[in-house]
Amino acid sequence: MSHKILIADDEPNILISLEFLMKREGYEVLVARDGQEALDAIERERPALVLLDVMMPVKTGFDVCHEVRASEALRGTRILMLTAKGRDTDVAKGLALGADAYMTKPFSTKELVHKVREMLGEAA
Repeated sequence: MSHKILIADDEPNILISLEFLMKREGYEVLVARDGQEALDAIERERPALVLLDVMMPVKTGFDVCHEVRASEALRGTRILMLTAKGRDTDVAKGLALGADAYMTKPFSTKELVHKVREMLGEAA
């Protein structure tokens, strides 16, 4: 069975490249361009994993992460935060809000694919 992944990022080039990469790896891909769109898609589609940008309009990735973890129905959703904000305090905040993992931009696509497989419990 193919896992469903939601990519939430307001940067079109990142969205397109991540969508291409994840589809190439065999995942079913959904996209969201802001935090509210991401939250709506998570509630509606129940993806196995969310690749979540921190800096987005409407709601930040931190807001989305917090709301997902606060929801009984959604709290099992895995969240990998992707962000240019790589300061220790940002990483700590993301993890404290319940993100399962945190990767800073720029990241290698190989590293990202490996992390996604690991988080979904798939063999590398």
